[in-house]
Amino acid sequence: MNVWLNFLIESLAFGAVFMYGSTGEILTEKAGHLNLGIPGIMCMGGAGGCLVLNIIGGWNLPPVLVVILGVMGALMMSMLMGLIYSFLTVTLRANQNVTGLAMTTFGVGLMKVIMSKLDPTVYLVGPKKIFRWPFAERTDALQYLGVLFFVGVAIAIVASWVLYRTKVGLRLRSVGENPGTADAVGINVTRYKYLATCIGSGISGLGGFYCIIDYMASQEAYLSLEAFGWLSIALVIFALWRPHMTIIGSTVFGFLFSCSSYIANIEWITVTMAAKPLLKMLPYVVTVLVLIITSIRNKRENQPPASLGLAYFREER
Repeated sequence: MNVWLNFLIESLAFGAVFMYGSTGEILTEKAGHLNLGIPGIMCMGGAGGCLVLNIIGGWNLPPVLVVILGVMGALMMSMLMGLIYSFLTVTLRANQNVTGLAMTTFGVGLMKVIMSKLDPTVYLVGPKKIFRWPFAERTDALQYLGVLFFVGVAIAIVASWVLYRTKVGLRLRSVGENPGTADAVGINVTRYKYLATCIGSGISGLGGFYCIIDYMASQEAYLSLEAFGWLSIALVIFALWRPHMTIIGSTVFGFLFSCSSYIANIEWITVTMAAKPLLKMLPYVVTVLVLIITSIRNKRENQPPASLGLAYFREER
C-alpha cells in the first residue's frame, strides 16, 4: 500500500479510539451531565479488559470467547466508574466538573498500577487471532481495521438512531434540556441519568480497551489513553452532540493527529522537529474553530443541552 492509503487507514483506525470515547460522552451529556471523567473511565476500561485477559490467558479458551470476556471486563470496569460518577452527581448532587476531574485522576492512577502488574505477553497474544478478519489477505486494508473498529461505527449509528428515532431517545433528550418539565410529565429523571451515564461510560471504556489491544497492541499503549480521553471530549463539540457525526469527526481527528508521523515520510515536504508539536495541536485548533462557528450561527440544534452541567433539585422545579 502507498503512503496515502496507509495514511487514510491509520486515520480511520486511530480515530476509532476517539469515536468510542465521544459517543459515550454524548449519551452522558444528552442527559445533562458533563462527564470530565471520560479519560479516567477509558483508562479503567482498558485496564479492566487487560486484567481479564491476563487472568484467562492460560486457560486455552477459544479466541472468540477470549475476546468476549475481555470486552465484558472492560465494560464492567468502566460502567462501575460510571455508576460511581452517577451516584456522586445525580444522587448526592456533587459538582460535576470537580467529580469528573477526580474520576480522571483516580482512573489514570489506578490503571497505571494495574497495568504495571500485568504480563503483556499474555494479554496481547490471544485476541490478535480474532480481532483481524480471517478471510482478508495479509496486505488487505481489513487487516488494519479490526473487528472492533466496525463495532465502534455500529455503536455510533445505533446510538444516533436511539436518540433521534425512539421514545427513549426523546425522553433522554428532554431530561437533558429541562429535567423539571420531564419530571412533571412523568419521566423518571434519575433513572435516565443513571442509565445514560453508565451506558455512555461503558462505550467509552471500550475505546480504551480497543486502543490497547487492537489499535496499538503494545505494552506502552495505556500511557497515551489519558490524552486520547481529553480529545474524545473535544470531539463531542466537533460532532455537535450527534453520535453519527463522531464517525466523520473521529476520522478528521485521526487524520490531523497522524499528520506529524506521515507528513514527515513525504519526500517533497520537510518537517522540522519544532514543527511536529505544532502539527499535534491541529485537532484542538479545529475544535475551537468549530465552537466559534457554531456559536456564530447560533442554531439551537447545534448547541449543547440546556441543563448540561447543572444538578437537578426536584423540590425546586
